[in-house]
Amino acid sequence: MKTQIKPTNIQTYAIALLLTIILFGGCQPDDFQKLDKRNWVLTWSDEFNGAAEALPDTSKWNFNVGGGGWGNQELQYYTDRPQNVSMDGEGNLVITAYRESYAGAPFTSARINTQGLFEQQYGRFEARLKTPYGPGIWPAFWMLGSTITSESWPQCGEIDIMELRGQQPNIINGTIHGPGYSGANPIAQSYGLPDGRFDTEYHLFAVEWDATKIDFFVDDYLYQRIEQGDVSGEWVYDHPFFIILNIAVGGSYVGFPTDQTPFPQKMIIDYVRVYQ
Repeated sequence: MKTQIKPTNIQTYAIALLLTIILFGGCQPDDFQKLDKRNWVLTWSDEFNGAAEALPDTSKWNFNVGGGGWGNQELQYYTDRPQNVSMDGEGNLVITAYRESYAGAPFTSARINTQGLFEQQYGRFEARLKTPYGPGIWPAFWMLGSTITSESWPQCGEIDIMELRGQQPNIINGTIHGPGYSGANPIAQSYGLPDGRFDTEYHLFAVEWDATKIDFFVDDYLYQRIEQGDVSGEWVYDHPFFIILNIAVGGSYVGFPTDQTPFPQKMIIDYVRVYQ
């Protein structure tokens, strides 16, 4: 005997399907099937399983060292000291920002990158981490085009997988910068946690990037898709990019710390993985 679907069940199914489409930004069901069927192959990773107070693996990471604002009126001096960037002995890398006078700057922090050590064109780039928080705190997991050695920013391209204004600890942004859409006028989308903050628990931040689009995810939830046709300027995402992790203090994106901004502030990274 065939089971008949009651009209109420059909209505329920239709409503559920409509909600799914709305929640995933208007993508069609076949888009999700393509995402689900991808067979990613790990090409690079760092699990940060070193000893406590050990610096990041220098075969995988470079250190940016210095101050001067970094083009954004930032206040920190980036160092390569273990107190600013080191493993915790529990499988994490910890980047720590301090309020301290150092080399003429009022704050210290760290910024590391894979330039010249690992660069990849297309694939899935992800990191599982907990952010810092507080007014004027600016953590980021992002990428720059390897052509920055021969082409100036933003011609080289920039993909910000995750950046957060510390005064809004429940909201992150996924952004791209390129010629004609950079600085204060990028292509960007926010994602807010409905209940919670990004500094209290680990979350997985990722992009999946191919020749025609870049998808942005939080905890494998697709919240933004930027397609080549969405870009009014030049599409500059057709060459390898390298990875950057940092905490900036102050700057044009977040404003400046206040007396209520607690220090030290930590970004705790469980792992970074790249697939193709």
